[in-house]
Amino acid sequence: MSRGPTRWEHGAGGGEAVNERDRHAAPVLITEAAPSHDDEQAVRRRKYAIMMALRFPCLVLAGVFYQTWWLALAFIVLSVPLPWIAVLIANDRPPRKAEQVNRFKRSARALESREHRTIDG
Repeated sequence: MSRGPTRWEHGAGGGEAVNERDRHAAPVLITEAAPSHDDEQAVRRRKYAIMMALRFPCLVLAGVFYQTWWLALAFIVLSVPLPWIAVLIANDRPPRKAEQVNRFKRSARALESREHRTIDG
C-alpha cells in the first residue's frame, strides 16, 4: 500500500515521516477557540447574499402571477422585509460560548474546637 512520497523531518528526538498529503491538509482543531473574525464575516456575507438573492425571484414571481392578485401580493409582501431581515442576520454575530471559569475553592475552616490548657496565676 503506497502512501505517497514522504519527507523526513528531524527533531530533537530523531526523525518522523510526514506524508506530503497530510502536510497540506487542514490543521486538526485541538482547542475550543472561536472561529476567526474573517471566517465569521465570510459566513455572514454569504447569508446576506443568499437572502438578497431570494428577493429578486419573489418580485419576478409576483409579476408572473399578476392575474392571481392574492399570490402576487403574497410574493410582494414576502420580498419587502427581506432586506431588513438580511441586514439583521448579517450583523448578528454568533453567541459567545458560556465559559466556566476554573476558580480555586478552598474548604471552609472552622476555628479550633478543642479545649486549650489555661494557666491560672
